[in-house]
Amino acid sequence: MLHRHLTHQQFTLAAIDDLIARGKRRDWAELRRAALQDRAVAEKVLRVCRAHIADPYAQRYHFWKYYAEQYLA
Repeated sequence: MLHRHLTHQQFTLAAIDDLIARGKRRDWAELRRAALQDRAVAEKVLRVCRAHIADPYAQRYHFWKYYAEQYLA
């Protein structure tokens, strides 16, 4: 996914936040693969999601938080 405000395609916190917020199914599949291959990416996903979890309407973040917690358990 091309990020609007980033000049790289690495899984930084900002890139993960952008993927969760604006990404489509293909982008999410790429994030899932990266999280399964690298535990650090899964931990970053969890960190990004925790910042948004207070919003009950941020369903994408709730989904990814649950997914990351299950994987990291």
